[in-house]
Amino acid sequence: MQRRATRGQRVLDAIERAGNRLPDPVLIFVWLIAAVIALSAVGAAAGWEAVNPVTQQHIRATSLLSSSNLERLFVEMPRTLTGFAPLGYVLLVMLGAGLAERTGLAGAAMRAAVRGAPTTWLTPIVIFVSVMANQAADAAFVVMIPLAGALYAAAGRHPIVGIAASFAGVAGGFSANLLPGQLDALLLGITEPAAQLLAPDWKMNIAGNWYFIAGMTFFIVPLAWFITERVVAPRFGEWTPTAEAPVATVGTDLTAAEKRGLRAASVGALVVVLLFALLVWPAVWSGVEGGAPLFDESAAANGGGIKSLQPFFQSLVAAFFLLFLVTGVAYGRAAGVNRSHRDEIRMISEGMASMSYYIVMAFVAAHFVALFNWSNLGVILAINGAAGLGKLGLPPPVLVAAIVVLGASINLVIGSASAKWGMLAPVLVPMLMLLGISPEMTTAAFRMGDSVTNPITPLLVYFPLALVFCQRWVPGFGMGSLIAAMLPYSLGFLVIGLLMTSGWVFFDLPVGPGASVGYVLPGGAVTVPQ
Repeated sequence: MQRRATRGQRVLDAIERAGNRLPDPVLIFVWLIAAVIALSAVGAAAGWEAVNPVTQQHIRATSLLSSSNLERLFVEMPRTLTGFAPLGYVLLVMLGAGLAERTGLAGAAMRAAVRGAPTTWLTPIVIFVSVMANQAADAAFVVMIPLAGALYAAAGRHPIVGIAASFAGVAGGFSANLLPGQLDALLLGITEPAAQLLAPDWKMNIAGNWYFIAGMTFFIVPLAWFITERVVAPRFGEWTPTAEAPVATVGTDLTAAEKRGLRAASVGALVVVLLFALLVWPAVWSGVEGGAPLFDESAAANGGGIKSLQPFFQSLVAAFFLLFLVTGVAYGRAAGVNRSHRDEIRMISEGMASMSYYIVMAFVAAHFVALFNWSNLGVILAINGAAGLGKLGLPPPVLVAAIVVLGASINLVIGSASAKWGMLAPVLVPMLMLLGISPEMTTAAFRMGDSVTNPITPLLVYFPLALVFCQRWVPGFGMGSLIAAMLPYSLGFLVIGLLMTSGWVFFDLPVGPGASVGYVLPGGAVTVPQ
């Protein structure tokens, strides 16, 4: 056993060394921009082209070094940044989420969800809450993981087992949730311009992966429960508190102020939910010109079914912004954290300050996407690639399984989900659209692969933080020990992820409201291969 662990450690050390040599994702995008510019010049000179299967139009590679494209680059630079769809989605949500996090609402809500849990159900509750806590972004890693260690120690179980279970839920279940959230806005926002390469009218639906990510939750929680109890827990055995690692390192009890804050936040959440229910309820707006603001009367009249709720689904980014904002204000005022509007504005500003790196990355990512589109290389690669894959006759379940494996592999060396999807989406999304796979399903397959290897990649920004939490309980606990503890989760998640994603396509299940597995380009030129 020790020999195999040592051999595995060497492999993981090699992966870590290779990953550490990679530059920051911002610089990677700069290199990609340079590569696209060079390839566009080569492609234009070589006469690279493809025929659009819908319009039969010949699409030719365009040099980004041409006078018109250079003019476009510099003249439209501000518009290229502000027009980058994910930037607006993420910044809007973070306006509210930053306040909810800094008032203490996110941490108190997570602690309230797991405190007093029966020992028998401690593991599934910790994993489930950790998965759901991804809605709180950074707070999930900072609060849930050390809290899980304290809960397990208090229950007489090894705290590393609790940390592993929570880390598996937060990181391995990064894309899983019962509700869409800011990650949906971010990734589907990147999907939108990629899909518009072939279908200019395609619009992002923040709920486009809702059913799939909910399905991920129901698969990941019981599997992680099984792995925790049958694989991880036996390796660590019983827990004996020491002077260096006492039981009470993270408080789990709620103060009276926190309880008041949570009650107020619950009322605030109910108000927001009722507001959006009224905005989507046609009967309330009968006789009013235009009808319910978030209900498509014309789609309903034409038997559109779920499509009549499309305005509501597209408003969910704003809904989450208001939900975080209102509950954050309510919690902070009731708990005495923020006493005036000045405190709240300061907290919102601090939350937005944490997005400064993302804005820098959005600048280079937006220009990479724009230049890639202007060069026509993405469309040409997608059309020709789809033609090649179509000749292979691979069934759709195999195609999406390949995307899962691709996402899981790249995640070992590039930690940022948005950075990876920003590079892959302009090629994968239109390519699979041409093969009859919807942009929503392609995005879902990538998200599955991107999540499953999170717990074992040192390049995940919170991996070192999880290691520090482990060392609070077991001094000298090393990176290899943490990877060894998390490896069973990643392997299990990868297997179940491949089966779930392929099965989803095989049974043609809806990916989200109004989002199906299959896709037909305008004009019906493409059908799903059998």
